[in-house]
Amino acid sequence: MASLVERLVPEDLWVLFRRVVPPTEVARPQGGGKRRADDREVLAAIMFVATSGCTWRQLPSAFGPCWQTVYRRFAQWSRARVWARLHRVVLDELGARGELDWSRCAIDSVSVRAAKGGPLTGPNPTDRGKLGSKIHLVTDRNGLPLSLGISDANLHDSQGLQPLIRGIPPIRSRRGPRRRRPAKLHGDKGYDYDHLRRWLRARGVTPRIARKGIESSQRLGRHRWVVERTVSWLAGCRRLHRRYERKPDHFLAFVGIAATLICHRRLATA
Repeated sequence: MASLVERLVPEDLWVLFRRVVPPTEVARPQGGGKRRADDREVLAAIMFVATSGCTWRQLPSAFGPCWQTVYRRFAQWSRARVWARLHRVVLDELGARGELDWSRCAIDSVSVRAAKGGPLTGPNPTDRGKLGSKIHLVTDRNGLPLSLGISDANLHDSQGLQPLIRGIPPIRSRRGPRRRRPAKLHGDKGYDYDHLRRWLRARGVTPRIARKGIESSQRLGRHRWVVERTVSWLAGCRRLHRRYERKPDHFLAFVGIAATLICHRRLATA
């Protein structure tokens, strides 16, 4: 059991998680009572659900806490935006070590089918109009996710650009002040709009967006392919193969967990 928890939640990730999880006051009933499930065991169980894609009810009993406890804690931490904060502290550690490359960032999105519907779902034009949701992301030059968002599947990619850029948090640097703006932003033809180029330039970001009718669609851009690779990395969290969560904050939580694991893998090898 201990080895399974340590594998899913390594010590360095656990230390970072303890910095962002809200403190819990445990009120025990008189005469004792059942011990509160250990946060690290619960976090390991959540990571297992995220990476394996199993349902909450299929959670193996080897983790200790029952699936109801794990789901309840997941919902509490999602409401407290723990996953977004954990992603940010991992990015801070990467930035402090000089592992983030802001010279060229890339933006893209991917749609997934919504199995149970719910808010922020819509007809997916690439999936015969079936209900789906879209994951939007911005990555650094190496493909590390810096900003994430979700929407209904029929939202045009261009409408996600400004919220994503605004959503990049101020991240620590090895030297100098925190940074939150890339030098250049690469995007495909879905972002080919003059008002977006003007908006980016006003914020000191040079747009490198493919132009409709000019650039061939037969191959990925020289610098845009990294975000496509990150999309495949996100798929390593099998819970994202479909959207099973009716609540959008729960779906966004799993997206945040996947991004955190991607960034933590780089941190572990830095």
